[in-house]
Amino acid sequence: MDDIENELWPPVFFDDVNDPLDNVVPNKEKKSGLPLAEPFLQETQKESGFHQTTRLCLERIRKAMLHHRWQEAAEYMEFYPQIMEDKTGGVEKSNRERIWRIGIEILHHHPKSEMDDYNVIYERIKHSGVKNYLMITLEHCFHLMLHGHIESAKHRLLEAESWRYGRESARQLQKTLMIQAYRSFLDYIVWCDKKSSSSSTSSIIPENRKDVHTYFRQASVNLREILNHPGVWDPFILSYVEMLEYYEDFEGAEQVLQNYAHDEWFPANPNAQVYLYQYLLRHNEPERKLLNVLKKLHSLVPSHGLMFDYSSLLLLTGKAKYIQKALRVNLDMLDYACWRVSMDVWKSLKDVIDQLQLHEGWKGVVAENMATRKDWWLALHFTRFHADEDARERPELLAVKASLIKILCPEITLTYPATQIMSGETI
Repeated sequence: MDDIENELWPPVFFDDVNDPLDNVVPNKEKKSGLPLAEPFLQETQKESGFHQTTRLCLERIRKAMLHHRWQEAAEYMEFYPQIMEDKTGGVEKSNRERIWRIGIEILHHHPKSEMDDYNVIYERIKHSGVKNYLMITLEHCFHLMLHGHIESAKHRLLEAESWRYGRESARQLQKTLMIQAYRSFLDYIVWCDKKSSSSSTSSIIPENRKDVHTYFRQASVNLREILNHPGVWDPFILSYVEMLEYYEDFEGAEQVLQNYAHDEWFPANPNAQVYLYQYLLRHNEPERKLLNVLKKLHSLVPSHGLMFDYSSLLLLTGKAKYIQKALRVNLDMLDYACWRVSMDVWKSLKDVIDQLQLHEGWKGVVAENMATRKDWWLALHFTRFHADEDARERPELLAVKASLIKILCPEITLTYPATQIMSGETI
């Protein structure tokens, strides 16, 4: 309801004493001190009786919704769709969308709403105009999916997939692609159910196996087509990969993930790198492949939790250049407040520095990485407040940080923690 309120009526303080509707409805209502939105439709000098009726009806719907009187809102909503008879230029689309949004919101909250009520309003609005046809169909299918009506949702998506209406077909090409993708996703859901039911039986019946494979073919056609269109397609890609893995097409599954993660036409997507890394790890691929994927992920999200894996893999190589890179990875993580009190990160940093000290020139490497951080890093990690908090709640973390302060900041003369530190000041 809040979304509708913000979308249709900008929030202002509404003077309930001057509400013109009080003269129309004789029922006395308790005055509310809450701020209400101003009327969406203002009265005009040349307002016809039709426009006055619909305007007052909308005001009553709004007031009932704001006070959560859903039965009252539903009763008024029975009459408001007559606004569709208004053919004034430029208002038809907004009227249709208003009926769509408000009607669905009332049904969501009405205690006696049923699936048939949703179907009626979706079908009525869907066929009242073509501008929002595909989006209304998609939203309708989401509602059906959430309530377990998979076949009904699939049927409506099949209808929408073949929808054509002049130039609107070209304008809504991207939405049509979404329709196709979700239709294939429903095939994937059915495939999962069929696969699960067939595997639960003591013996695999050939007809059941054939039925499962049929849904795989239906789903894979459009899911494979998705890779030809740049975008963020996470759930669809994962569904396709799961099916390919099930049929042991490991090379095809990896290629799908490689294309999704590295194709320059696709937007930068950290999830694509995560999915590829998890797949490679699951199939025991060489560390070289894993490092390449995590390197890309580090460039996109240096604070990602998989940077633990990245640091560990770098350390396993034992090479100086990779240990130096592991140092940067850990420091990058600690640049973010979400890792400030993580014992795992600080321990990982200590392990990296311990290995780094086995190589010549390690002090210069540390100084180089801390050069751009010295002005603010101490305030982020090494104040008296941090020392007191760590001593009280995380004494083990306090010991690790105290052992690192002189290495990371050798110019500091005091030892962390120090009682001489003033509250809020760095050492």
